[in-house]
Amino acid sequence: MCGIVGYIGSAIPKHIAIIMDGNGRWAKQKKQPRNFGHKAGAQALGSCIEACSRRGVGTLTAFAFSSENWDRPKNEVSLLMDLFIRVLEKETRKLHQNDICLRFIGDKSAFKPALQKKMANAEALTGNNKQMVVNIAVNFSGRWDITQSAKRLIESINEGELSFDDINEDRFGRFLSLSESPAPELIIRTGGEMRISNFLLWEASHAELFFTPTLWPDFDGESLNEAIAAFQT
Repeated sequence: MCGIVGYIGSAIPKHIAIIMDGNGRWAKQKKQPRNFGHKAGAQALGSCIEACSRRGVGTLTAFAFSSENWDRPKNEVSLLMDLFIRVLEKETRKLHQNDICLRFIGDKSAFKPALQKKMANAEALTGNNKQMVVNIAVNFSGRWDITQSAKRLIESINEGELSFDDINEDRFGRFLSLSESPAPELIIRTGGEMRISNFLLWEASHAELFFTPTLWPDFDGESLNEAIAAFQT
């Protein structure tokens, strides 16, 4: 359970982003198939959403499926998609009941229409909730996000909505996937790797980075406390 235990301090980051790494290795340690680890990882995310909400974190962004993940074995990708659908069906109403807004960022066009519809329905159901925003990054990469922002900016210029002189960092940022959220103040990566793996490249420019060897399914309240304490210092 990703509860808050023994936490001391007051400076809570307004936006935490997490690279959830280590599901496969966690399953291997337990001599289980990789999908066993992905199921445990989904449970860990649900618990962490609850913990962040209790602490007053306004926005949580979770890197659930990168554009590079399509290179994994087809069977694993298929199982991930099935798990994604089941989790959406099970958790969306619970998030709604807790006044949590759910958003999906990334190139959703790559997913099957049925899954796209479920994502759209979840966003519509929770869209007016105010307690917290949870962004789930799916088929996402930082380079893709910057590229699509540039394309949209060019389209606006071509359509006469903007001029060349209107282009600046603020204007560019308005076309990014997280334009409606504050920039992440803390980015956590589990699993021991010390890189951000093409995640929020633009938004990470001023974020505190916290790397932990803890595998994602084992990321609990104490782990979260450690990351927030590091942010406070």
